[in-house]
Amino acid sequence: MIMSVKLGHLLSEAQIVLNLDATNRWEAIDELVTNLVQTGHIKPEDRDAIVGAVRKREFLMSTGIGFGIGIPHATTELVYEPVAALGRSKKKIDFDSLDGKPVSLVILFLVPQGQFQRHLHTMAGISKLLQKSDLREALESAPNAASILQVIRSNQGF
Repeated sequence: MIMSVKLGHLLSEAQIVLNLDATNRWEAIDELVTNLVQTGHIKPEDRDAIVGAVRKREFLMSTGIGFGIGIPHATTELVYEPVAALGRSKKKIDFDSLDGKPVSLVILFLVPQGQFQRHLHTMAGISKLLQKSDLREALESAPNAASILQVIRSNQGF
């Protein structure tokens, strides 16, 4: 059985951007990939290729899933284990979301090439988790990265 990777295991406080500067989904992707470079999860020389992979996926269809959430993601041979970064925007981001509403929470998720089933299971778990309105409100109002991580980890281990 393919097990999903829990978001709470993928994130550290350093991988949480409390106040994204982004005004659109492309800037949000750039900002979160930059965070993964700065935290040592992506090699600096792989940054542009990874941004390209995420953008390619995003061009197919927006990953703005509704509820104020965007989950840009990609599979790539440039990571060797699943990796994620979470960004929060107080001013909301135009993400071309399925429900037409702006996004305040963005989770960038990368999985190694060839782990498609794990990718799907993890995406489904993150999506299901974030459909809980009380959880989203807790993430949006959390005062710091430690609090955001605690909210995620205390909800079904994701």
